[in-house]
Amino acid sequence: MSTSRISISPSGSGGLEARFGARVAQRLSAGADDLPYDIAERLRAARVQAAARRKLVQTQTAPVVTSVTRGGALVLGGGWFTRIASVVPLVALAAGLVAISVMQDDNRASEVAEVDAALLTGDLPPAAYTDPGFAQFLKGDDGLGH
Repeated sequence: MSTSRISISPSGSGGLEARFGARVAQRLSAGADDLPYDIAERLRAARVQAAARRKLVQTQTAPVVTSVTRGGALVLGGGWFTRIASVVPLVALAAGLVAISVMQDDNRASEVAEVDAALLTGDLPPAAYTDPGFAQFLKGDDGLGH
């Protein structure tokens, strides 16, 4: 008795399961040549019946609720959750930008206050502030000690 080979393409949703099933069927059919004719026929008939009863896997897709507004814009879902979910990232972005701006303003204010405190508590006479070389003095190592 000859054994039949089952060829199943690996593509598709049940490719892995189909390949496993083909390997199991091949293993079961491997020893069928040594069996008596009546037993081999009963096994063949059982395989045919099992293949006929096999459940075919059907993929089902979830329905997508869409609506078109009067302006022609396509809205997915259209419920209150979609509206909230679309506004939350914008609110987070605006809050982040405001926080960055506040932090930068605080850093600038503290830098200016540090420079002013160093100038006012330094060892310079007031007339030195009007000197044209004052900027060079501040940049030099002998200046404020930065």
